[in-house]
Amino acid sequence: MLSSGSSCVEPLGTARQPGPPLWLLAELTYRCPLQCPYCSNPLDFDRQGAELSTAEWIEVFRQARELGAAQLGFSGGEPLVRQDLAELIRAARGMGYYTNLITSGIGLTEARIAEFAEAGLDHIQISFQAADEEVNNLLAGSRKAFAQKLAMARAVKAAGYPMVLNFVTHRHNIDNIERIIDLCLELEADFVELATCQFYGWAELNRAGLLPTREQLERAEAITHAYRDKLAAQNHPCKLIFVTPDYYEERPKACMNGWGNLFLDITPDGTALPCHSARQLPVQFPNVREHSIRHIWQDSFGFNRFRGDAWMPEPCRSCDEKDRDFGGCRCQAFMLTGDAANADPVCSKSAHHGIILDARRQAEEAPRGMGELVFRNPGNAQLIAKA
Repeated sequence: MLSSGSSCVEPLGTARQPGPPLWLLAELTYRCPLQCPYCSNPLDFDRQGAELSTAEWIEVFRQARELGAAQLGFSGGEPLVRQDLAELIRAARGMGYYTNLITSGIGLTEARIAEFAEAGLDHIQISFQAADEEVNNLLAGSRKAFAQKLAMARAVKAAGYPMVLNFVTHRHNIDNIERIIDLCLELEADFVELATCQFYGWAELNRAGLLPTREQLERAEAITHAYRDKLAAQNHPCKLIFVTPDYYEERPKACMNGWGNLFLDITPDGTALPCHSARQLPVQFPNVREHSIRHIWQDSFGFNRFRGDAWMPEPCRSCDEKDRDFGGCRCQAFMLTGDAANADPVCSKSAHHGIILDARRQAEEAPRGMGELVFRNPGNAQLIAKA
């Protein structure tokens, strides 16, 4: 069972005392019926520890809520795999959380939507791989995925939920951005996130086969802006959000609004992280089975390692933008330079920015087919080879 008291306090260095973790992400499971080549799950997801029980998750919610957490996302993997999901929703809603289900839609039914609504679920977001059925199903590794997603998107809307859709865009679907947006409008979407791959987990492994070219990206963004202007002129309720990949920026994003600042992620086995990709770092992160949420958030070494700016080397330490971007992404710095304390290579001030420039060049030269993608299930690659 989870600890409800503080453990011995580890050294804090000079990191500033954090505010509350306003946004709690519960990664309920790494299990998923789909096999997307840009999945953010760990590459060794099958070797992670046993999942938290229902009671352990509820205790996590209670402790985080006492600390000030206000919004709770149920994620995975595919959270619908958990048969106790309605019970978890009901417990979280009873504590006063705003609750959000982030799902592929696979495993969702009208009966489960009704059950979740009765339990108090506030929000459902459904993800698509593409607006083209064949491409969607090839990337997902399921011949029925697209039809199921369409049916469940309509069912979510019919149940009175806001229609929130997420399309992960990449070099194999971004040229069809018009069709993607048209499909969202057909589904009466209220919010649409057109999020170009962020390269962690399987997406980082497949970066060469997923990163769009600059020309693809600029065209898609221009089309999205044109749709946005048209919808605004019509007072249409649909909001389009376009997320550019870091690799085409000259300054890094304020990753998770700063390390250990607002965001708390609990993985299926109870490991606590300041972002969902941080497990790959050579940092010892605490587990909720051994420490209280309060200790984890306020006192643990892992959450204080890159908090504030005392840890920063040059050029970040003297940069006048460090209070806006917090030095960028620690996971990206580690993946691309081997040292999580380095400046994020996305930044043009970084000594390692050439890595990003090389990635852009590789995207220009990469083949346009999907045959080079690596999947969790080798059968996906065989399906694509036959397509």
